[in-house]
Amino acid sequence: MLMEDDIDDNQCPDHPALLQVQQPYAQILSDAAAAATAAACSSDSAATNANGNGTDTLSPSSGAAEFANATWPYGPARLSQLLLSTPSPDVGAGLGDDIAADDFSKLFLPQQEGTIVGFHQNRVTMDMLNLAFLRGVEEAKKFLPTDNNLLVSRVRKDEEVDGMPLLQGIGKGCKKRRNWDDLQAEMGRNNKLMVPEPEETGEMVDEIIINDFRLCINEMQGLSITTGSEDEKNTRKGNGKPAQGKQSSHEAVDLRTLLIHCAQAVSMDDRHSASELLGRIKQHSSPRGDSNQRLAHCFAVGLEARLAGMGSQVYKSLMSKRTPLVEYLKAYQLYLTASCFKIMAYKFSNMIIAKVSAGRNKVRFTGIDLPQPGFRPAALVEETGRRLSKCAHQFGVKFKFRSIMKKWETVSVDDLDVDADDVLIINSMFHFGNLMDDSSDIYSPSPRDLVLSNIQKMRPDIFILCVKNSSYRAPFFVTRFREALFYYSAMFDMLDATIPRDNDHRLLLERNFLGRSALNVIACEGLDRVERLETYKQWQMRNHRAGLRQLPLDPDIVKVIRKNVEDRYHKDFVIDVDHQWLLEGWKGRILCAMSTWVADDAVSKQ
Repeated sequence: MLMEDDIDDNQCPDHPALLQVQQPYAQILSDAAAAATAAACSSDSAATNANGNGTDTLSPSSGAAEFANATWPYGPARLSQLLLSTPSPDVGAGLGDDIAADDFSKLFLPQQEGTIVGFHQNRVTMDMLNLAFLRGVEEAKKFLPTDNNLLVSRVRKDEEVDGMPLLQGIGKGCKKRRNWDDLQAEMGRNNKLMVPEPEETGEMVDEIIINDFRLCINEMQGLSITTGSEDEKNTRKGNGKPAQGKQSSHEAVDLRTLLIHCAQAVSMDDRHSASELLGRIKQHSSPRGDSNQRLAHCFAVGLEARLAGMGSQVYKSLMSKRTPLVEYLKAYQLYLTASCFKIMAYKFSNMIIAKVSAGRNKVRFTGIDLPQPGFRPAALVEETGRRLSKCAHQFGVKFKFRSIMKKWETVSVDDLDVDADDVLIINSMFHFGNLMDDSSDIYSPSPRDLVLSNIQKMRPDIFILCVKNSSYRAPFFVTRFREALFYYSAMFDMLDATIPRDNDHRLLLERNFLGRSALNVIACEGLDRVERLETYKQWQMRNHRAGLRQLPLDPDIVKVIRKNVEDRYHKDFVIDVDHQWLLEGWKGRILCAMSTWVADDAVSKQ
């Protein structure tokens, strides 16, 4: 090993051999200006050089184009060696056996009087350097791509299975190299222009707004016929192929128990056990399997993201992933067709609104939403207002729409601009589950209590509250994970019983509707965790504390909803009433609840 002190001690700047080697280069640098002047003066001269096959003529002053077409007895690499070699009688020994000292003299010494073509008294002409440069450029072009696109190689941080990210090799630091064909194919995809949404998208949205319930009813029969086919029955019984060839038909695995054990290992930061359990879960899960396999695949993504400390990043990447609007609407319509939860909640609120506002000839909507990022924070709400205005115009209803872009807990009665003779109806459809709760900041009032308190001050004629029923808002991870597992188990089981497994829109539905929210519950913390569901009994206590009084359910409305569910939906859907709450569930588990409220000191106008 060479040390710095030894190097400094052994330096010999005045050694004769070193000076002899440095002398030609020093002369080249000092005579560069003189060489350029001489080349300019000899602009009309021609230099000839003889090789083994004949004589080639070069015109140094004829321009770059002529130099590019000229021939040279040596290639660019050999030429650079000749230019950088010392012009001594034994130069041929340093360049190879095929180049002798005589060849070197023929190449670089002047052939005509007054013309400088190469090394003469250790001098290099600028024309020779230009020629060498042009030849080097020609050689370098062979290694450049044929197109003019800017190549930007991207490292894939994660792989995806059916659109859901799987973080591979946590802590291993391995990156797979991609071949040139894959890179070219990806360039072609990235260079495509953004295709606008087709024109039928707007028509489809309007059709869903106006005839949503009728469309769902028409599709139910076809959906029931598909799920009742013989092939689907064989698949559900397990006679079909195992999911992705991973699971053996003779091996029984309790995926829910594995998920709970893995969550416990993740909460204790036991990475070895968690990684081992995740491997077993991945082996037996699939996004296209049965309900348990799909549930396990969805929750494994969240556990893996939490274990890697990338929960918020993965969730934001999923939220920013653009899904074509047509496909999104088809998946949403499939959900409304297969599940009675949202469609019956809409029917419940619409029937109450129609009863309270009977006799009114003018409607004024106020849409309240959070500001969206970008230059148009109210774009979504304004688009909703335009579509509602168009729908009202078709039916001849006087309609006015106004948008408020604020946090829900900051909206007051002054923002609504309510007239004295207006009928004020506040309708909340499953939105309050995304409000921050008491656990977000113990030193500030709960945003949920602030919203309810502001509603009480607004003195609405009626307040319609629809909530999802679960309790995975707890700050403790294992408790929250267990409650989320119960809730999403019922949701995946419901979809498995009502939609065929090979339906692509079901896959989109489970990924975009259920997968994102489950990932947020499992992998995110703090302000990034926006899914904070409470039970309907907890909401009842909050409403009473805020000064709201619960109204009894209309028995006619309950009867209509119960009959619709029994006649048109799966037999395992549950409709029940508890403490003036209309409950919806699946196989005995309550998943949604609806009720109506007024201010405690207000006089009901019903």
